[in-house]
Amino acid sequence: MGNGRVYLVGAGPGDPELLTVKAVRLLKEADVVVFDRLVSPEIMALIPSGIEQIYAGKGPMNHHLPQEEINSLLCGLARDGRIVVRMKGGDPFVFGRGSEEAEYLARHGIPFEIVPGITAASGGSAYAGIPLTHRGLATGVRFLTGHFRDDQDLDHDWKGMTDLNTTLVVYMGLSNFTRIAAELVLAGLPADLPAAAVQNATTRRQRRVIGTLGNLAARVVEAGLGRPRFSSLVGWSEWPKP
Repeated sequence: MGNGRVYLVGAGPGDPELLTVKAVRLLKEADVVVFDRLVSPEIMALIPSGIEQIYAGKGPMNHHLPQEEINSLLCGLARDGRIVVRMKGGDPFVFGRGSEEAEYLARHGIPFEIVPGITAASGGSAYAGIPLTHRGLATGVRFLTGHFRDDQDLDHDWKGMTDLNTTLVVYMGLSNFTRIAAELVLAGLPADLPAAAVQNATTRRQRRVIGTLGNLAARVVEAGLGRPRFSSLVGWSEWPKP
């Protein structure tokens, strides 16, 4: 049929008021919305009735649709002449596999557009009251994944992450948090370095746990946090105090 198009849209970390104006417009103009697990119910409620919704959520070791099927689904919908909004939590190009979907669409000649969103690191840290940079304390930020694909072993350059002037933000790190903290301490970071974990960032369900690199994993368990949107290991020597 032709004339179909795919929009890879960042839904942000959860608060619907953090959506871009463009994202809201596209939700109203779409023929079909293909959405991820981390797109909040409040954002989904903005989709007008009559627009088809397809769930394509993925959790660790629990993929409702494998990535290959999602790629094929987007391609097929666009070839049927439909306007497809692919809603992804956070930003599509920050641990969102948006680049993989864009690459597949480009390879198959499907028109697409990237619509950035606020990533969990910036949204979650702001709502938790933890700036990612602060003059005299943190001069840089580094994002890293806490979970490799196919449950592969984490193989980060731990030694390269020990700069006390750089804030480390770990995405999808709950299941490996104890291992990550231990590796960072072994690499040279102090166990009393301030650290925080945030769950359901920017939503009414947000929870924050403050601790240190050495005790945060235990505090997260004590607090009963589920899978956080992201865990922020704060590489500062003074703030916040646990």
